[in-house]
Amino acid sequence: ADSWLQARLSHWTADRGGDSTGVDERVWTCPMHPHVLQGHPGECPVCGMDLVLANGSGEGLEREIAFYRNPMDPNITSPVPAKDEMGMDFVAVYTDEVDQASSSGSTVSIDPTIVQNMNVQTAIVERRNLDQEIRTVGYLEYDQERMVTVTTKYSGWVEKVYVNYVGEPVRKGQPLFEIYSPELVQTEQELLSAIEYAKKFDASSTEAGRRAEALVGSARERLQYWDISLDQIADLEETGEVFRTLQVVAPSSGLVMKRMPGLEGMKVRPGMEVYHIADMRSLWLSAEIFEHQVAQIDIGSEAEIELTYFPGEIFSGKVRIIEPELSEVTRTLQMKLEVPNPDGRLRSGMFGTVRFHPAAARDVLAVPTQALLRTGQRDLVIVDLGEGSFEPREVQIGHEGGGYVEVSEGLAQGDRIVTSAQFLIDSESSLQGAVRKMIAQRSTGDGQ
Repeated sequence: ADSWLQARLSHWTADRGGDSTGVDERVWTCPMHPHVLQGHPGECPVCGMDLVLANGSGEGLEREIAFYRNPMDPNITSPVPAKDEMGMDFVAVYTDEVDQASSSGSTVSIDPTIVQNMNVQTAIVERRNLDQEIRTVGYLEYDQERMVTVTTKYSGWVEKVYVNYVGEPVRKGQPLFEIYSPELVQTEQELLSAIEYAKKFDASSTEAGRRAEALVGSARERLQYWDISLDQIADLEETGEVFRTLQVVAPSSGLVMKRMPGLEGMKVRPGMEVYHIADMRSLWLSAEIFEHQVAQIDIGSEAEIELTYFPGEIFSGKVRIIEPELSEVTRTLQMKLEVPNPDGRLRSGMFGTVRFHPAAARDVLAVPTQALLRTGQRDLVIVDLGEGSFEPREVQIGHEGGGYVEVSEGLAQGDRIVTSAQFLIDSESSLQGAVRKMIAQRSTGDGQ
């Protein structure tokens, strides 16, 4: 490769006239396209890379070589001439170039026309809140705090049923079934007898009258303990007639979740679950989050819920319950979200997507995520200094969220940074040259 380049240099010098007395004999060439030769610095017309001094050119000029660098990776340097894995010669870096890099402070200058053609976009560094999104899935279920069980506190026989199937909507106070109970009939008779007996005495003046009123009150309380409503007791006292059967009504509005089969004609005993009714004005959504997300969500955290059954609609929910233990198998934590359902369209069993938007950080310096150049060992941003000048600057980053990343060191509020075309700047060799000069400056400053 060296002999071929020397031959090319000889032919190129001969083509220039042979005698180079008093003329700058340095020749610049492209590391990737060695057939490109010219007598002044510039860019390769093929790939756009900066031209470098060709080996053997400018030997008569006194320039001291500081070190050699890999033409493809400026981070790789050598104190002596070397070749890379592809057999390409390392490029010499001269002391005057290092001095120039030191004096320029790693600042890059690009022609404003080129900047415009590359469509370089910038943004101002400012303080903001960083929001992140936690996404999970869940399913709707009945609100356990709004579920009631209809049962009796006395024995009896069901003689007529008004609500016959599961899923039927009921209103509070709506009759569910009629029951005949000898205990109830007996207590009703006792109440009517006590009322008739109390009418014979003046409760305020005689002891017998006060005892008679106490008997009336005791019979009333016994009926109330059996969940007989005040209206039903009032009807009994007003008519003075014993009701053979008593209507059992719904204690709340909702949907019938469960109904005992073959209810009509069945004998029921105290504690038997005759109906289950769920209030549908509010549902619970059961969802799970991973353990690293637990710190971002708490009781009362709000979420957006999207159901495939209602495309385009967003429902709101609020965390009501968080389980105390993580699952050992999935390493997730289960929670319940309360979802309002005023119009009753939502149903238990529906699946939905849940999105939380907790704040990752508040009032911090932040830059758009796309403004970062990640090298693996450090993070860089390009600072726009104005008038076509740019400076690569190393930064320390923190939390990320909402398309932004926190910057704890390296930038100040009000700095203008490049958010697009960073790699186009690199293709113009300006950024690459600035990073190379910065590395050279550090290496000479460290004594390497």
